[in-house]
Amino acid sequence: MPQIPQSLHELTVGQLAARSGAAVSALHFYETKGLITSRRTSGNQRRYGRDALRRVAFVRAAQRVGIPLATIREALAELPEERTPTREDWARLSGAWRTELDERIKQLSRLRDRLTDCIGCGCLSLKTCVLSNPDDISGERMAGSRLMPERPAAPETRD
Repeated sequence: MPQIPQSLHELTVGQLAARSGAAVSALHFYETKGLITSRRTSGNQRRYGRDALRRVAFVRAAQRVGIPLATIREALAELPEERTPTREDWARLSGAWRTELDERIKQLSRLRDRLTDCIGCGCLSLKTCVLSNPDDISGERMAGSRLMPERPAAPETRD
């Protein structure tokens, strides 16, 4: 991993990518989503403050545990003057995300436990398919694993 001299206060997108492990395209995407910011040089090149390293690390850690980017952006926007997150910030925010993650884990566990019902069928066309029709939401209207919109019959043509 390339070392960045302490005297260097701004990073190019390549330096930020090399240090953070994020692809250049990911950094550009993060910037469009308001997760990190850059300034432009007179040659229109991006320059990131050193604090962008910690912000990218924060974003990537939150993504790894399944936090949506919109939620991450909201969390970063809550920081005073949009400063770099600290260890205390992470502890507070990750604690708030725990309930959401626990609910997702429960949903995935239920899905895993119901998966064998569909495997037994083999065709996913059970009247009550736990994957395509969870909790039989559409079972009252019709059967089948795929609900295709009904099309009006084509008019008959005479030859």
